[in-house]
Amino acid sequence: MTRQTSSAVGSASQSDALPATDELREAPDLKETIGPEPPQLAVRAATMHAFLALCQRDAFATLRRDPWGFLAQSLIAPLFYLFIFGRVLPEIGAAGPRYGVQLLPGVIGLTLVLTALQGVALSLVIEFSFTKEIEDRLLAPIPAALVGVQKLVWAAVRGIVAGLVILPLGELVLPGGLHLGGASWPAFAVLLVAGGVAGASIGLVMGTAVPANKINVVFAVVLTPLLFTGATFYPWQSLDSLRWFQVITLFNPLTYVSEGMRGALTAGPHLGTGWIALGLVVSIGTLGTIGVRKFIGRAVD
Repeated sequence: MTRQTSSAVGSASQSDALPATDELREAPDLKETIGPEPPQLAVRAATMHAFLALCQRDAFATLRRDPWGFLAQSLIAPLFYLFIFGRVLPEIGAAGPRYGVQLLPGVIGLTLVLTALQGVALSLVIEFSFTKEIEDRLLAPIPAALVGVQKLVWAAVRGIVAGLVILPLGELVLPGGLHLGGASWPAFAVLLVAGGVAGASIGLVMGTAVPANKINVVFAVVLTPLLFTGATFYPWQSLDSLRWFQVITLFNPLTYVSEGMRGALTAGPHLGTGWIALGLVVSIGTLGTIGVRKFIGRAVD
């Protein structure tokens, strides 16, 4: 009697379960319920919209909140380089009368690279360690890698703006003003973009690899050699008698920016165009890749 009852109960349980199984099989597909996947074009448009919104946010913070701080940080040092090395030294006979012609392209390159470098390095150190603002940026509907690229792009834009402002400063400060009759403006425009991206790539590596409590030491250790081995105050070809130092300068991305500017704006001696292009491509490719990967690592942590 007990076995029959158990069998009956088991059969009833199985029969009750069968309709549920059939219902699950006949249930609509989850994809059909949610709807079709968004087209790839719409995804790309949404990603670009979010990317531009982050750039707009940075532009507002720079131009509306602290434009004078940005200009002072970017231009005070270059202004004194132009005045002391380009005007005072020639006036007292410590430099040639046309030294400013060779100096101006180097100062433009220096301003371009350092402004972009500081723009991304300092902001990343602050956002990762103190304000935690980077967490808000990572909530944007774009991959973490693109958030890092956006920081790089905006820093490059800041560098380009600062580099362009050096031209009117040179007209005001240098004896005889600017001498740009034979300038190649398309090459100058390309170098502005490449130099800004190169400087921002260095800053991206520094901002993601250096702890906040060490950033002052790293800036002191990195920026001084970067400044004086970057062909800023001298043409690269003039170092032929110091061959060992000439080779060392080739490991500095600023050298290729300064020499490129020298070739675009003057008729004086400069590093070969092919070597300039190769140096910039290698610098941007290597440092940019390392910086983005380190940014992703910090973002995930």
